[in-house]
Amino acid sequence: MNFLLIIINIIIFLLVAPLFEGVVRKITAKVQSRKGPPVIQPYFDIFKLLGKENLSPGNWTFRFAPIMALGSILAAIAFLPFGHHVTALTGYADIITVIYLLTFGGVAVLLGALSSRNIYAAIGASREMVTMIMVEPVLAMTFILGAVRVKSLSLDLTIFHVSEQGYIISVALMLVLYLAALQAFVGKQPFDLAEAETEIIEGPFIEYSGPNLAMFKLYLMLKQLFYAALFVSVFIPFHFGIYFLDVPVQILEILVIYVFIALIGSTNPRVRIDQAVKYYSVLIAGALLAVGLSVYGI
Repeated sequence: MNFLLIIINIIIFLLVAPLFEGVVRKITAKVQSRKGPPVIQPYFDIFKLLGKENLSPGNWTFRFAPIMALGSILAAIAFLPFGHHVTALTGYADIITVIYLLTFGGVAVLLGALSSRNIYAAIGASREMVTMIMVEPVLAMTFILGAVRVKSLSLDLTIFHVSEQGYIISVALMLVLYLAALQAFVGKQPFDLAEAETEIIEGPFIEYSGPNLAMFKLYLMLKQLFYAALFVSVFIPFHFGIYFLDVPVQILEILVIYVFIALIGSTNPRVRIDQAVKYYSVLIAGALLAVGLSVYGI
């Protein structure tokens, strides 16, 4: 059954990620007094791109970057105990594995952008690099806080037992910080600095088209769903102990997080890169404080 959960979880993510992206677009349109596209529009976008021609500058890095990015997030999903049930691979992973896979996806975006030799892509890549350096530590600190509490780097123990042992000050603080960093994690306004359509025209993805662009778009959707699912698993561990009940409940919880993402993104203008760096610095300082408090059981 645990082996089957890997396939089921990946299928659920592939089906739900575009749908929830459509929900975000719809909410954004409503807030801005527009009709907006249908919620299933992301599916149409992906299938349309899959039927288009791939344009490439002729180097292997550019061609393989989308595969690397999509593969990294699918691997992370395979390890994630979605629905509060471990898969056959969860026991073979620790928090370092997940951080590595998520970082690897970002590195794939950087490599693809830089290999395109486009100035806008290079600007987007530089912004993506700043975001990775300044925001990923918040994710790492979330895992480290869990590791301190359970005295283990095991993925299932770290995820399940951060809040189940009680919402002490350090856990509550990290919950707030994770939510504050969520927009940057998923690249939504006001922290969509790497793509910034009105400034650098999709940034790292400007030279991509066809199936390669479809893979990157799907990677971004899956990444957004992964971070939302991780938040729910760590900080809202409500479950019945039955997989086919826990999955729908967790999906509904994730939908609430998506509504939060949509409302924040649709009501806040994009920040400048220097403003973003200052904001990220505050998040890192707060995350370090939360870990320090957890060491003393506070």
